[in-house]
This record gives sequence, structure tokens and C-alpha cells, in this order.
Amino acid sequence: MKDKFGMIKKGVLLSYLEGIKDNVRGESYKNILKYFYPEYISALVIYSALHLLDARFISQLKSTSIYATVGVTATLLHLVIKSAEGFSIGSVILGGQHNGAKNYQAVGRTLVDSFWISVIIGTLVSGFLYFNAYWIYYLYGVPAKMINIGVPFLRLRAIGVFLTFVYFALISFMRGIKDTRTPMNIFAMGAMIFIFFDYALIFGKFGFPELKLQGSALATIIQYSSMLLMAFWYIFKDEKHKKYMINIFDPFKEFSTVKKLIMLSWPVVLDKATIASAYIWLGTMLAPMGKLALASFTVIKDIERIAFLPAIAFAQVITFLVSNDCGADNFDAIKTNIKKVMLLTAGFVSCCILTICLFPKFFIHFFDAKHAFTDFSAKVMPILSLLVFLDIFQLILSAALRGTGDVRVVMWTRFFICFCCFFPISYFISTLPMQDNLMKFILVYGTFYVSNAFATFVYVSRFRSDDWKASVLRKFNDKNK
Repeated sequence: MKDKFGMIKKGVLLSYLEGIKDNVRGESYKNILKYFYPEYISALVIYSALHLLDARFISQLKSTSIYATVGVTATLLHLVIKSAEGFSIGSVILGGQHNGAKNYQAVGRTLVDSFWISVIIGTLVSGFLYFNAYWIYYLYGVPAKMINIGVPFLRLRAIGVFLTFVYFALISFMRGIKDTRTPMNIFAMGAMIFIFFDYALIFGKFGFPELKLQGSALATIIQYSSMLLMAFWYIFKDEKHKKYMINIFDPFKEFSTVKKLIMLSWPVVLDKATIASAYIWLGTMLAPMGKLALASFTVIKDIERIAFLPAIAFAQVITFLVSNDCGADNFDAIKTNIKKVMLLTAGFVSCCILTICLFPKFFIHFFDAKHAFTDFSAKVMPILSLLVFLDIFQLILSAALRGTGDVRVVMWTRFFICFCCFFPISYFISTLPMQDNLMKFILVYGTFYVSNAFATFVYVSRFRSDDWKASVLRKFNDKNK
């Protein structure tokens, strides 16, 4: 069987095995890991370590209602952060393609336009969260006590949301030019700032007031303000960035750049928001089981995120590798890099999942000072942790398709899976008159990962059809346009 470009196509397994052994095309495993480790540390900081440490501090307040409120809020903030990340992915893709083509001035224009788009969108999203905090918790269906706890907390976090949007716009520029070490260093310094203020403001240490839950939100604002300043300083003070001719106060100079950013970004935002909204949906499906089920949902989600971190980091890597290869018309390297990254991702995630499955109570007890939900969570965690493995390949393949600019395929695939598969099936299960909450919890939660696994088949078919390659050639072959 031949593809559109006259190449004889091999079976999926044979093609994969040949790709992971290819030492000629694509990046070496050493180079991929060189890009991976800074991204992993960054992902560890922004998506997991700080959140888990913050959850640990909050758990020491010994209030299940407060801990469950933070968990519910986290699902909403995860949606917002993934949306902000989606806007930044458009800049990574476009900036990476221009960088691969050595069109450095266009890279600078991409940064400036992305920055101001993020300022506008971040303002709108933050304002919505701030002024609608009460109704957000009300629609969640949580108890009144949790609403009273959550409203002032979410309003403070809304300010941090604005800073997050702007910060991601700056980081996307660095990733687009293959600089993963600087974001890692900024994340690390921001992490130390957050840890200090989080501890000091929650518990009233070092002369600071004891603000409890509000202290956590204020620490986030301080953290992102600091990281923004560091990112600005690095971008505008480093001599090697002068070739990009960045003028931050001259936005929207070329409508074509703005249009490309929006066209690349909105499908990514929608598909990331669709997946992130699934966690909100899970919370609403589990809420009728009570605060202990919500607390279990929170701790399982947070611990599983640790296992998933290598996949998140490798997804960032494959996006900018593919986008740079597209800009350089180096199509032979793209599939080889994807196969190597999938192999590495499977290995790293497997190690994390095995550790969690062997010692579930150890990890859960870290967040359950009252021993209220440890036993329930420990019974469901090994099963759900194994299901996480179903999700990793679709994550890598979707990130690779974004790197080619083929963002709408990912968007529609995820939209269909969530709204036509996961949402209705999980809702049906939640309405079943089951007396065993343990089994009901597993079935509702597990439906999310099983549904996502179907996306893998769609993305593999897309790459094997070579439709993605034809799309890239149409969009980016003429670099003068």
C-alpha cells in the first residue's frame, strides 16, 4: 500500500519498531532527554509539586470541607490554566515554525501579538471568575459551607489567573526557540518564592498574618508576579534576543500574524478546555456522594497527576520539535521523533504508576490528617492509576499534531469524545441505583480514561494517512507569505 507521496506504508507495529531504532533521522534520545528534563522540572513545579505542597499545608488545617473546597476549585482553575496554555501553544507553534525557517523578526512579532492577546483574554477571564464566584460554586452543587469558604478564595485566585495568562505568553516565546532551560530556572525561583509565602501566610509565620486558605491564594499572586518580572528581564536583557527585534509596545502591526495566532490558538484552547472541563464534570457527578467522595476525588486526581507529569513534559517537547521541523521542511524527522518520545513517555509513566500502585496509603495519608478518606481512596487508586496509562499516547500524538498546525483534528476529536462518549456514559452510570459507592466511583472516574483512549486510534490514522503532511505543505511551504 502506498501513501499520497509514493512511499510504501508499513504496518503500525513494524513502523514503530523501526522508528525507535532510527539513529539517522530526527533527534537522538540524548537530545530528546536534554529537552525533556527542564520541561519535566517546569511541569513538576507548575502542575504538581507546588499544588501538592499547598494541599499538604491546607490539610494541616484539619478541615475536610476546606480540603474538598480546594479540590473543587482546583478543577476549575485547571480548566483556566489549560486554556491559558492553549493560547500559548499557538505562539509556540507559529514562533517555532518561523524560528525553524530563520525568520527571526516574525518570531518577535509573534511574541508581541501573543502577549497583548493574552492580556486581553486574561482580563476577561479573571473578571468573570471574580464577579461570578458565588454562582460557580452554586452550580457545582457543593454544600453551603463549602460555598462560603470558596468565594473569597476564588476571587483572590482570579487575580493570579490574569498573571498566569500573561506569563504563559512570555514562556511560549522561549519554548518556540527551543529554550527549555530558562523557563525551568524561572519556575524554580518562583517555586521557592511560593513555598515561603504559602507557608508564612497560611500559618502566620515570620511575622506575617495568619490568613489560612486566603494565604494560599495570595502566595500564588506573589509567585506569578515575581516570575513575570524575571521573564521580562530575561527576554529584553539577553543579547541573543536582539535579532528578534521585539517591541512590546507595538502590537498588532500585521493582521496576518494576529489571524494566524488566533486560528492556531482557539482550537487548542477549545480542545484543552474540553478535557479540563471533564474534571469539572467528574466533580459534579461525584458531588452527590458527599464531601468524603469529593475529598477522595481531589487526592486521587492530584497524585495521579504526578504519574502523568512525564507525559505532560514530553508533550511540550514534541510540540516544539515538530513545529521546528515543519518550518525547516524536515518531514522525515517528525514521525521518528514522535515514536521515540512515545517510547520514553511509556517508560517514565510506567515507573511512576508502579510506585503509586504499590504504596497508595502512603501517598494518600500525606493529605488526610484526619484519616477521613484514606481507606476509600486507597481502594480505588490502584485501579484508576492503571487506567491513566490509556491516556498517555493520545496526549503525545495530539501534541505532535498541534506542532504541525493540524489543531482542528485534535479539537474535534476531543470534543466528540467528551460530549458524545464520556459525558453521557458517566452521567448514565451516576444515575444508576448502586449501593456500592466504591464501585460507582471507579466506574464514573474510569470512564474518563477509557474514553480518551479512543482518541489514540484517530490520531494514528491521521498520521498514517499523511493528510497532516499535505496540510503543512499547503500552509507553510511558501515562507515568504
